[in-house]
Amino acid sequence: MKTRAAVLREMQKPRPYGESQPLSIEEITLDPPGRGEVLVRIRAAGLCHSDLSTINGNRPRPLPMVLGHEAAGEVVETGEGVDDLKVGDHVVFSFAPNCGTCAFCLSGEAALCQPGAAANTAGHLLGGGMRLHRGDETVYHHIGVSGFAEYAVASRRSLTRIDPELPFHVAALFGCAVLTGVGAVVHTGKLRLGQSVLVVGLGGVGLAAVLGALGGGARQVIAADIDADKLETARAMGATHVVNSADDDAIEQVRDISGGGVDLATEFAGVASALEFAFECTRRGGTTVTSGLPHPDVRLAISPTRMVAEQRTLKGSYLGGHVPSLDVPGYIALYQAGRLPVDRLLTHRLTLDEINEGFERLAQGQAIRQVIDL
Repeated sequence: MKTRAAVLREMQKPRPYGESQPLSIEEITLDPPGRGEVLVRIRAAGLCHSDLSTINGNRPRPLPMVLGHEAAGEVVETGEGVDDLKVGDHVVFSFAPNCGTCAFCLSGEAALCQPGAAANTAGHLLGGGMRLHRGDETVYHHIGVSGFAEYAVASRRSLTRIDPELPFHVAALFGCAVLTGVGAVVHTGKLRLGQSVLVVGLGGVGLAAVLGALGGGARQVIAADIDADKLETARAMGATHVVNSADDDAIEQVRDISGGGVDLATEFAGVASALEFAFECTRRGGTTVTSGLPHPDVRLAISPTRMVAEQRTLKGSYLGGHVPSLDVPGYIALYQAGRLPVDRLLTHRLTLDEINEGFERLAQGQAIRQVIDL
């Protein structure tokens, strides 16, 4: 079948993206789903910094590629062997497909699935399939999703069935922003009732972390960023304190607010200096969790001696360490109960043809979460 899709053919095009148009809207061919795969009509897809990191070259991927990894849609067709989804089901995509049989999946660490990671790196679907092309030209899949398109074929292991009453433009957020942000705090960071939390980097994922920390029972939620408008947004969402991390005394401010340093610091800016700032703001024995993805060549300046002598913990968090099929329905239930108001993250709704302008807006820091309605 034919489908319109946003295709990246060249990384590191100059800004503004509204002029350089790094994503071209093309009609490409989408093959039918293979065994264990599902054809989905995409209804909504979010613009995330992980997509932007491929556009600007920080996260190199094989090209050409249909981008988009945060999406929701409706099942149109199921491939052989898929008997637990049916046509018409509403689904959320996960960008970390899990095979269910490797050592990591069997130990509950589905986000670390080895076959899933290998497929994502290669630009394939889980199991090695590729369903996108334009004539004789192969077009790669973006981390198992390729959601900036009218239709997508994905592995069944990349999909979670959801409540059909949930609007698609909200449902899409649960594929990345919610799992990554909330999960970094309550799952990877193991937030305990009454602890103090610092959130560094207030994009869609960081603000989701603010909501997660509040919902998880933190006594203090300190939001830090270099953008004054984002700090005010965090305050409006319930952050108890805000700190401009560009201030010369920003670390001292956080330490004063928290009484010597926070119990848990989380970082989502994807910049080494932001992670170092988060680490410096934790107390002795504190934990720092990062979900940021800077360029692979970036290195940190953190003292191992301090980590040992002060018994600090530095942890990475991918997809919040979640098993999406188990955790997405729970987070959706919290949203529907009014306890996790993630719809407040939405600032813009776009058409597919407006995608380049949307990424320029994201690069300028003028949006929290933008969603394409398809």
